[in-house]
Amino acid sequence: MSTRPPGPKGVPLFGNSREYAKDPFTFLRQVSEAYGDVVYFGLGPLDTYMLTNPADIERVLVSEDAKFHKPDFQDDAIGTLLGDGLLLSEGETWRKQRELAQPSFDPRRIAALGETMTDHATAMVEGWNDGEVRDVQLEMARVTVKIIVDAMFGSSLADERVRTVQENLEPLGKRFEPDPLRFLIPDWAPTRENREYKQSISILEGIIDDVVAERLGTENDPSAAVAGEDGAPMDLLSVLLRAKQRGEQTDQQIRDEMMTMLLAGHDTTALTLTYAFYLLSQHPESEAKVQAEVDKVCGGETPTVADVRQFDYLERVLQEAMRLYPPVYVIFREPQVDVRLGGYRIPSGSAIMLPQWVVHRSPRWYDAPTEFDPDRWRPERRASRPRFSYFPFGGGPRHCIGKQFSMMEAKLILATVAQAYELDYVRDRPFSLRGSLTMHPEEPMGMRLRAR
Repeated sequence: MSTRPPGPKGVPLFGNSREYAKDPFTFLRQVSEAYGDVVYFGLGPLDTYMLTNPADIERVLVSEDAKFHKPDFQDDAIGTLLGDGLLLSEGETWRKQRELAQPSFDPRRIAALGETMTDHATAMVEGWNDGEVRDVQLEMARVTVKIIVDAMFGSSLADERVRTVQENLEPLGKRFEPDPLRFLIPDWAPTRENREYKQSISILEGIIDDVVAERLGTENDPSAAVAGEDGAPMDLLSVLLRAKQRGEQTDQQIRDEMMTMLLAGHDTTALTLTYAFYLLSQHPESEAKVQAEVDKVCGGETPTVADVRQFDYLERVLQEAMRLYPPVYVIFREPQVDVRLGGYRIPSGSAIMLPQWVVHRSPRWYDAPTEFDPDRWRPERRASRPRFSYFPFGGGPRHCIGKQFSMMEAKLILATVAQAYELDYVRDRPFSLRGSLTMHPEEPMGMRLRAR
């Protein structure tokens, strides 16, 4: 039996990083089709093993997760930005941070935030006008930043500060776009990219520090944010500030968690909504079904948490959007010991890639995999597919802590928009994709608003 899986031939030093950087989405799809369930390729100095069989993915994320951790190369790349936040921390540090954060994501608390979500969504829609063109990705990014700051920081950001956040997220995103030369350039090198990256981190940390300073002294005030059963505010910042009073958190740990929430807590939801609006604009019959469902359930009133439970078709639209355009398009893990997956030995210290982009579009699990079909998420159809043929929120102990929050937020925003407007994509050709920490449209997502 071969000790190394098949894969494309690379070049010395760079491996296949040039092809990957040019178009990661085409590259991943093509090597999967050519070489099967386990593929080996090099990304610069990184020995990479891509797994696309749901059974192997389940072993890595769930049944044998103790053998794997977040890869060191990811910590090296993102550590300056997110530190020991939930996304990167490991072991006991991660367990303590997850335990601290979990009450802020309790289903009852999330339900109590529904009005906060619709208030922001309604304010956004009220600022729109019939016939104008809006960059929907930018609109969704702004409203989700406002919601995450309100819900998890117990604070608010003026429009000017929201724009500052958006302007400084762009250099951060560029930092993580595939680049075959990046591993050759140390972080301390005085390049333009390094300078802009560090400057953006500094500006965002300054905003976070301002929010923390504004909230100091209010972490026990039940009027400061949505409170729990004990009367104490349950937004994440309040929870962490109270932990600091007990000596369980440092200022740096709080900053790391706030930065993690600011980035991870809004970007994926904003992208899911962007892709959902695009797909609906291309499929008027589905858009009409969403509008009819929202009209029937809400009766012209503002959508509520109770309404969300009745948004069956709307939920299927979001699930299908995340299948076709998963914001998190690859997950990486690193084995701590030598492991055998798919019949091949994978040595410790390697990079294991789990690509949602490939698995979600596999004809093995989906009929007409590139077509938009929300009804493939009807219970009787999804029951026939393996569990990890779809994993937009990851899986196992380290699944996305904000899954329920994100889904409720997306449903309420989509319903609020659907009540008031139809959105028409203005370009005459499909958008292209750009890989970074998440999967972004390369071009502005301009859509014309048509009042209902």
